[in-house]
Amino acid sequence: MNTATTTSTSTNDQAPYLSVNNIEVIYDHVILVLKGVSLEVPKGKIVALLGANGAGKSTTLKSISNLLGAERGDVTKGNIEFRGARIESLTPNELVKRGVIQVMEGRHCFGHLTIEENLLTGAYTRRISRAELKESLDKVYHYFPRLKERRASQAGYTSGGEQQMCAIGRALMAKPEMILLDEPSMGLAPQIVEEIFEIVKDLNVKEQVSFLLAEQNTMVALRYSDFGYIMENGRIVMEGEANYLANNEDVKEFYLGLSGEDKKSFRDVKHYRRRKRWLS
Repeated sequence: MNTATTTSTSTNDQAPYLSVNNIEVIYDHVILVLKGVSLEVPKGKIVALLGANGAGKSTTLKSISNLLGAERGDVTKGNIEFRGARIESLTPNELVKRGVIQVMEGRHCFGHLTIEENLLTGAYTRRISRAELKESLDKVYHYFPRLKERRASQAGYTSGGEQQMCAIGRALMAKPEMILLDEPSMGLAPQIVEEIFEIVKDLNVKEQVSFLLAEQNTMVALRYSDFGYIMENGRIVMEGEANYLANNEDVKEFYLGLSGEDKKSFRDVKHYRRRKRWLS
């Protein structure tokens, strides 16, 4: 299936925590968006889903979190499993209760609520005591001290970075086992991007939260991830350990634009074309 240098996540001793198996997604019954997408996320790992705008990253995340229905999309083929159980028929609310939570692209905070009120909405599905709620809130403030400083501020009047932290913190309030994180770096200054990725890594290591993150900022994402998949035109075109992808010449050419005016689709890269399975 893969070359020796792109060892699949399934070859280690851990069974995949999340498994997406050959799914196809169609919008409005006619528009084919995802074509045979398969990926795995082992427990306690960070997996990056990389690609340009429009490659199908967000659609893949929404397929997992069952949010496609709101956009007239359907998974028409394949299946999705979390902890060994099929989850395609579950509602988003049921998925949250099972520990799978998506942080949407665009930092969807409730602008008229304070930061702390936004965070508290994340615990809505949990039946916990006030003491447990305070403990969860304190944990979020531990990882996001800036949110504690701004907890009484209306979210709509905070910075983009603070809103992204609020969105991740709200997900953390639901006590997730896996977070689907969509474009966390979008529109943020490089320093803030690094700060957010450091927090993501911290949550992964200390809280054992698994992450599947969709990201255009390839180099930053691979620096903090364990494994990566590259998407183009609704397909997975390449996969491998994060270090391998970060140092791969084809990835550098495509994502860093080293080919100048002759920049091509990843499918036109000579090295890539030799991999017959990517052309199927």
